[in-house]
Amino acid sequence: MSSNAPRHTALDALHRSLGATMTDFAGWDMPLRYASERDEHVAVRTKAGLFDLSHMGEITVTGPQAAALLNHALVGNIATVGVGRARYTMICQEDGGILDDLIVYRLAEQEYMVVANASNAQVVLDALSERAAGFDAVVRDDRDAYALIAVQGPESPGILKAVTDADLDGLKYYAGLPGTVAGVPALIARTGYTGEDGFELFVAPADAEKVWQALTDAGTPAGLVPCGLSCRDTLRLEAGMPLYGHELTTALTPFDAGLGRVVKFEKDGDFVGRAALTEAAERAASEPPRVLVGLIAEGRRVPRAGYPVVADGKVIGEVTSGAPSPTLGKPIAMAYVDAAHAAPGTTGVGVDIRGSHEPYEVVALPFYKRQK
Repeated sequence: MSSNAPRHTALDALHRSLGATMTDFAGWDMPLRYASERDEHVAVRTKAGLFDLSHMGEITVTGPQAAALLNHALVGNIATVGVGRARYTMICQEDGGILDDLIVYRLAEQEYMVVANASNAQVVLDALSERAAGFDAVVRDDRDAYALIAVQGPESPGILKAVTDADLDGLKYYAGLPGTVAGVPALIARTGYTGEDGFELFVAPADAEKVWQALTDAGTPAGLVPCGLSCRDTLRLEAGMPLYGHELTTALTPFDAGLGRVVKFEKDGDFVGRAALTEAAERAASEPPRVLVGLIAEGRRVPRAGYPVVADGKVIGEVTSGAPSPTLGKPIAMAYVDAAHAAPGTTGVGVDIRGSHEPYEVVALPFYKRQK
């Protein structure tokens, strides 16, 4: 088999049996949609959706100095994460550029699971392995040890309760606990990338089909449908969540992306990128670079990544993500724009869509926030 052949998740045959449209994503053959991506999107917003996210990269870090290693390697204060809790953070280059955004779960006193984006899993693994030098800690590639299934949407707690013994009511957002789902061991995390309540279930690949089927059986009466990557993208866009390669790149620091809050300068010891990020923080405070904003179309034309944002005949920024929003009923986009045009309500801003300057309203992110 050539090294360029796409990888398949443990649920590949099941997706095909459901008639999924498959696509290559970061070297994996993944479901793009099953039927209508709009219907899948609406199901997650109003009922529930089931996702295969087994392409994500799991890296386990263990040992007496696991916390110290992660504090050195990442920008967050990982040592303060309690057992059973999770934290959103980033791994940066020495120059402050973002290598990836991550979720780190503390599974035990000396055990952490780092979840990286599929496209960056190898980069993150290599960086953590390199940065582990001198620490009493082991970095392990666990990408083949897990399948990852997400159930997202307002009906997801009731659906998951039907197939687990875990105390979901006691499980906070950004927390994870071991339990059983459909009779098999799972790490159950209250995390997601849709803007809705939901859970991500890390299970052995051999158990993935059983868990998917149990959730389908429990969820179908509540309106649960299988969902592909296409609606995951529109869901996260409405929720104002960044996507690596679009809102986040090695050319940007967390401060450029408006996510400086994830950088914890107050933690003990040095960390990779500290000096550069200190400068970036000062720069952002005095003369902000381009600012990440939301744009809502006045017309029907859909902006795409890379399209110029314009005002007064000049380019003032660039679209990073754009799509029709099923919830708002209009095209939306995230874009980096000059600070002078970044205030919500700024008028006279447009997107250059193939030579035509389409009018857009500048809004604060996110576009959509669920009712608690």
